[in-house]
Amino acid sequence: MTEQQIQTIVNTQRRYFRAGATLPVCARMQALARLKKCILAHEQEISAALQADLGKSSFESYMCETGLVLSEITYMLRHVRTLAREKTVATPLAQFHSRSYKKPSPYGVVLIMSPWNYPFLLTMDPLVDAIAAGNTVVLKPSAYSPHTSRLIARIVEQCFSPELVAVVTGGREENTCLLRQRFDYLFFTGSQSVGREVMKQAAAHLTPVTLELGGKSPCIVDRTASLKLAARRIVFGKFLNCGQTCVAPDYIYCDETIRDRLVTEIRREITRQLGRNPLARKDYGKIINEKHFHRLLNLIDYDKVTLGGTADIAGQRIAPTLMEDVTFSDKVMQEEIFGPVLPVLTFRSLGEAVRTINSRPSPLALYLFTRDRTAARKVMARCGFGGGCINDTVIHLATSHMGFGGFGESGMGTYHGKDGFDTFSHYKSIVDKKLWLDLPMRYQPYRKIYDKLIHLFLQ
Repeated sequence: MTEQQIQTIVNTQRRYFRAGATLPVCARMQALARLKKCILAHEQEISAALQADLGKSSFESYMCETGLVLSEITYMLRHVRTLAREKTVATPLAQFHSRSYKKPSPYGVVLIMSPWNYPFLLTMDPLVDAIAAGNTVVLKPSAYSPHTSRLIARIVEQCFSPELVAVVTGGREENTCLLRQRFDYLFFTGSQSVGREVMKQAAAHLTPVTLELGGKSPCIVDRTASLKLAARRIVFGKFLNCGQTCVAPDYIYCDETIRDRLVTEIRREITRQLGRNPLARKDYGKIINEKHFHRLLNLIDYDKVTLGGTADIAGQRIAPTLMEDVTFSDKVMQEEIFGPVLPVLTFRSLGEAVRTINSRPSPLALYLFTRDRTAARKVMARCGFGGGCINDTVIHLATSHMGFGGFGESGMGTYHGKDGFDTFSHYKSIVDKKLWLDLPMRYQPYRKIYDKLIHLFLQ
């Protein structure tokens, strides 16, 4: 798509928005209802597209993508009328007699740029929130997941007029053209390096942004943890989508006294959940492309591999790989892994673990396995991270009742449910002043007689 075509889309949407077409809540609900109906009708095609792009099973596709999108739509259909209402707030005595309120208003034309690892979920979830808030949307799905991106374009075309939602497909050239346009809000999910460029381009127009990035999310296991359960939940969260999950446990950081027992349990769980030969399973996923496949192989130190390490070059698949005796100076600890490689590091005390984590870039997620509630409160309070779990992994993002987002280098802003509605809304602060009373003390010339009254009102 050319820059002129992209500019035409943006201008058309801006005219549509300024005409007030997206302001009625009933129109937003109708749009969301059409999207839900269309997704249900295309459920099998969505599963097939995700299988073609990432090798996902139909169960995983629904559990981690389609089902979560439908859940977000359902939440918005139930709550958008309440979310879109004006919120009356207290009026200070100095502004008597008035009504003060906050009015949620859509930003306007929104750009949503989504990644390849959960291509349906991470495109449609923010789209749902943006529509619920009353915006028009330009979607830019990833070129690395072409089957899902083409299906998204078809679904959007069936559900919406291009004045409301339009899809721009393509690669870096289209991304560059889009970022040169003036949008009213930018929502980006992807890598930190691209996130910096998105923020740089947004600065040219002073456009507000939400950045959902990533980072090396630690999984802390202390000596009181239930190791069998910890291993089961860590293996689930780490190897979901072959580790290509932004909130996957990037590495295990465990008490040195329980490392050997934990590693034994993890080895057992990998075999139980994924089989003795995962690469022989049809429903075991693949790495998205050759570039990432070889990047992951280059991170593996085969002298430290205690399980896995094998690869299917033709199918771009890597077996679940467990590495022991890893240090923070190893190559695998220098970047977000984003694949089925799990390093194990150790600490001597929980205080040491907290200090080390806080000395490194803020992660998108943090997980802690412990039976010690005091330890849990300490870690959750002292460590900086986007979101996380105590005694589980990844499930904190699978709800519309809590916001999901990063912190520090792992991103800014949140979405899902009310947080998603708020992200795509500007709250106007309005005072409706009555006509029948006008206190003279605020007007010049200022008089001594009003000095005590000003001090009484403003303190």
